Amino acid sequence: MKYTQLGRTGLKVSRLVLGTMNFGPQTDEADSHAIMDAALDAGINFFDTANVYGWGENKGRTEEIIGNWFAKGGDRRDKTVLATKVYGNMGADGEAWPNHDKLSAVNIRRAVDASLKRLQTDHIDLYQFHHIDRDTGFDEIWQAVDTLVQQGKVLYAGSSNFPGYKIAQANETAARRGGTIGLVSEQCLYNLAERRAEMEVVPAAREYGLGVIPWSPLHGGLLGGVLKKEVQGGRRASGRAADTLADPAGRARVQAYEDLLDKHGVEPGEAALAWLLTRPGVTGPIVGPRTAEQLASALRAVELELSDELLTGLDEIFPGPGPSPEAFAW
Repeated sequence: MKYTQLGRTGLKVSRLVLGTMNFGPQTDEADSHAIMDAALDAGINFFDTANVYGWGENKGRTEEIIGNWFAKGGDRRDKTVLATKVYGNMGADGEAWPNHDKLSAVNIRRAVDASLKRLQTDHIDLYQFHHIDRDTGFDEIWQAVDTLVQQGKVLYAGSSNFPGYKIAQANETAARRGGTIGLVSEQCLYNLAERRAEMEVVPAAREYGLGVIPWSPLHGGLLGGVLKKEVQGGRRASGRAADTLADPAGRARVQAYEDLLDKHGVEPGEAALAWLLTRPGVTGPIVGPRTAEQLASALRAVELELSDELLTGLDEIFPGPGPSPEAFAW
């Protein structure tokens, strides 16, 4: 495994991030524990989760599965850089009692303590804001985070799904307040097929020293050889992948992508991950394996070197927006 610093911090994290969103809803506890053990054995030390994972009436279940894994001992917690998130409504029925969601100081304090209990740990390494809160100012948010840092419950703060201007606003507020280092990472939707983050989010993250953590690096399976699997009678596309394939132009791009990688003898899913690892500012993509083989495929991507010819071909099929402001100004 290869490692890098998380943004401007001294924290070393693996170039792959283990996503745990499937733990509970799609992967049972025993298999989830086996995947985490395999990931740690392979050198992945960066695990990502959220308080709402488990979904519906099972919100919090994913954190509980991770907590039970930590409880097995064997230095599991000590070797893991643990990231979780706050913002979502934790009510099973979808109804949030006032102050039981978003980023008020009251909810941040409550949510941290609840996550720590489920995770069976005394601290969270990276506490991420899962969404912007339009009703809560960053002065209040940083006051709450500073208190948690002083208490030893949280070490670093990060954002998720933030636009570029909010990253700037958050860290300018942190700088003005003093005593806090502000956001150190941004977790965003970013992959070959969805490159809008390159216009504002990635530049803002790089300017302020945030590590970029792409989620959905295969765009819901679209970049994982979806057409080849379709021919072979495999799992049918859904969500973002299905929406893209429903458009003839989108389907043609995916076919060109798979044909290009077939020509170079590279597996699509591995190429999509390897491409992200070449992008400036990227710490590492989040991979959410449901099986041991999916984890093995992701691990191969770390060692995969993409030729200049292949990188050029990928850019031609999935061009980015270009630099900002030129991308939208002229």
